[in-house]
Amino acid sequence: MDANGKTTREIVERFHDAFENHRPDALDALIGEGCILENTGPAPDGARYQGREACLEFWKGIAASANLAFTAEEIWAGADRGIIRWRLSWGKGEADHIRGVNIMRVQNGRITEAFGYVKG
Repeated sequence: MDANGKTTREIVERFHDAFENHRPDALDALIGEGCILENTGPAPDGARYQGREACLEFWKGIAASANLAFTAEEIWAGADRGIIRWRLSWGKGEADHIRGVNIMRVQNGRITEAFGYVKG
């Protein structure tokens, strides 16, 4: 475990960068075997993806989309937990965005859990 969160923060920042800069292949080195992802939708609990390949397929689809723009509002990490508060935009209008948070676990330098939540 990374007691001060330095490795965890690096992994979480690289993860966010893959989305912000539309680099889906950068995710390959970041996702661990047995990864579990709970997406923000559909309500009320979100879709659940299990396994590295399922998580990669889902995330790569989002990261590759030139129509979506992720911006980090805050990135925090400590020990094996990382948090990204983000804003996702899909247009130029005032209401063309949502804000949310990902809560992640990093083990052995790879993301093994990710839970996404949005403001409703």
